Amino acid sequence: MTKESPLYGVHKGLGALFTDFAGWSMPVRYSSELAEHKAVREAAGLFDLSHMAEIEVTGPQAADVLDYALVGNLSGVKPGKARYTMICNADGGVLDDLVVYRLEDEKFLVVANAGNADVVADALAERVAGFDAVVTNKSEDVALIAVQGPKAVDILRSVTDADLDSLKYYASYPAVVKGHDVLLARTGYTGEDGFELYVAAAEAPAVWALLTEAGEPHGLLPAGLACRDTLRLEAGMPLYGNELSVELSPFEAGLGRVVKFEKPGDFVGKAALAELSKLDVPRIRVGLKGSGRRAPRHGYKIVDNGSNNTEIGEITSGALSPTLGYPIAMAYVDLAFTEPGTQLSVDIRGKIETVEVVALPFYKRA
Repeated sequence: MTKESPLYGVHKGLGALFTDFAGWSMPVRYSSELAEHKAVREAAGLFDLSHMAEIEVTGPQAADVLDYALVGNLSGVKPGKARYTMICNADGGVLDDLVVYRLEDEKFLVVANAGNADVVADALAERVAGFDAVVTNKSEDVALIAVQGPKAVDILRSVTDADLDSLKYYASYPAVVKGHDVLLARTGYTGEDGFELYVAAAEAPAVWALLTEAGEPHGLLPAGLACRDTLRLEAGMPLYGNELSVELSPFEAGLGRVVKFEKPGDFVGKAALAELSKLDVPRIRVGLKGSGRRAPRHGYKIVDNGSNNTEIGEITSGALSPTLGYPIAMAYVDLAFTEPGTQLSVDIRGKIETVEVVALPFYKRA
């Protein structure tokens, strides 16, 4: 049985088309994904992200257990700040990528992907053994609403007295939205400025309604998972299950910087990751730019233009970019073919199309 967001009734009332995403019935689009994508780039979009997992880690050794359980240096994060990191297994494979907020000295909020909610919660519960800390899965009690786009600040200003200018990127603080207590964060997954509101599940419909009303003069649209995927692809941001998996280490994903070997003490996967860091990875993640209107999709094979159709890579995510007007994709490609400007070929439904290796991200806001 699929789970339903606290905002499921709201989405039904808006005529959303639903999809099963990681065991959740979530809105994939309301009007058209192109209109929703454009709204986020030019005005603002309102997203329900309540399928994400929220796990609290509290106690005198909360920072220590996260240093041990994750690859990042979480004890170095100041209260009110956040960090992008990963949780790996003992072999260095990525179990999930995470955003971790340090709310107080002894209180952290770990936000995991919906498909890995149980994996992350179980791993943290196991790794906390021996530490003076407590792991609590708060996912059932918390809803997550995001306002993304250049008008996000103007929309939020009309419903909260919080000093939004002081809330920098990858930071959070408690705020009040018209009488509703929220944790207000500024991380984002679209390539645009924006805010995330962590709110009690029962209060989510009221907060959604307030933001909808505040956003109407600014062109705010409710936005589904389809446009969220094209937005994050344009911004070159990885998606677990596409660009990240337990079969891959952070180094192949081009995210080796999140692994902090210099932090004190041991951490799960440290020895394996140290060995992997010394090796030349066979394939790394790159951006690809196409022409025409046919976009390469997940799983399509990439071949070397100068060889006899030798397979040298595979598409992980691809779409016709609504913002840029041409096909884009992320892929894992053999190391010899990763230089920007390299011409490669993709078999797109029986037709060979040329693509060019380009630097990520494809889109960066002004």
